[in-house]
Amino acid sequence: MPTPPSLIAEKYGPFFNLAKQHQVIFYYVGYFSQNIIAAMAEAVKLQLEVAGVAAPTRRKLFSSFVEMAQNIIHYSADALTPPSQDNGELRHGSVCILRENDGSFLLLCANPVAPSVADELRVKLDALHKMTLEEIKQAYRQTLREDTPEGSKGAGLGFLTVARDAREPLEFDFPPAEEASDSPMFYLKATI
Repeated sequence: MPTPPSLIAEKYGPFFNLAKQHQVIFYYVGYFSQNIIAAMAEAVKLQLEVAGVAAPTRRKLFSSFVEMAQNIIHYSADALTPPSQDNGELRHGSVCILRENDGSFLLLCANPVAPSVADELRVKLDALHKMTLEEIKQAYRQTLREDTPEGSKGAGLGFLTVARDAREPLEFDFPPAEEASDSPMFYLKATI
């Protein structure tokens, strides 16, 4: 028996109201693949153009959005494909773009990671958090000139790209897993 309309609004209305209140312009939770990222990126790009967001801000939002989505594919512990598969991966996570009242945008992403990956990411992001914008730009240029290390999933450019384009230092968190068998969640926030 179908749910009566009043119960649908009662059950799901708060979610939509919260999204509207926080000016969410894009939100996706599910499995990520290269094809899904390409489709989402096209939708985000068009939505930002239609909203009249200035070209430099659109570029920063777009490149940071793509990098954050790529990080889900590279680091999420929740995968439909085997961990050894490095092409055509399907990994679970979420990404959100919302507009702040001051005109800035927040990009948020979340995905589970293996404990060893959480440790590696924490070290990278702690170091990045302490860098000045000029040091981030210099590290970005240096990384572009270097050869990609064996087994690397991007030579470290992703976090440098997001940090370079952000207005404020990147924020991240790895709250403790609820169950010992659970992977820790990785949360990343960039203000553009």
